[in-house]
Amino acid sequence: MCEPYGLDHSGHALNPARVLGVVGWSGSGKTTLITRIIPLLAQRGLRVATVKHAHHAFDVDQPGKDSYEHRKAGACEVIISSARRWVQMHELGDGPEATLAELLRKVSPCELVLVEGFKSGRHPKLEVYRSALGKSALYLTDARVIGVASDSAAPTAAVPVVDLNDIAAVARFVQEHAQPIAQVIAALEAPSAP
Repeated sequence: MCEPYGLDHSGHALNPARVLGVVGWSGSGKTTLITRIIPLLAQRGLRVATVKHAHHAFDVDQPGKDSYEHRKAGACEVIISSARRWVQMHELGDGPEATLAELLRKVSPCELVLVEGFKSGRHPKLEVYRSALGKSALYLTDARVIGVASDSAAPTAAVPVVDLNDIAAVARFVQEHAQPIAQVIAALEAPSAP
């Protein structure tokens, strides 16, 4: 469970989270890897949050449910709450897609945030690479890929390579290489080099 830590001098919640992206081509196994390492990290006492980028329109609500009807009627935001969980849905309408930095600011304080997708983002990333997909490795053109998890002979890389099937090793890599959330947000918001 993610709970608040405290407030900084501006009244904002302090978040000690560290962030690492998990990227790769479609079908590489990003989601499978994340769902395999979260329980191990949780056993180590870490509270883990995830941010997932969807490339297509998606809906987490179902027609006929009250919250769906509220949104359909024109509510720009709907919060549903129960004794076990709460969820907030925000409609963008014609507005721009939220940036990764904006989304990271919304994450409740925790120890680790795993970001799935956002392949072109300027945040530290672990690439899930499978040569069987026949696609070129992302680390070849993205200096922010700081490691590769692969299930085959390791690609020639100038970054560390970990066995994709060694979940303990992948979890250890994630813990050792995730970067502080404030540092990641600053990098995401820094002006691009000309």
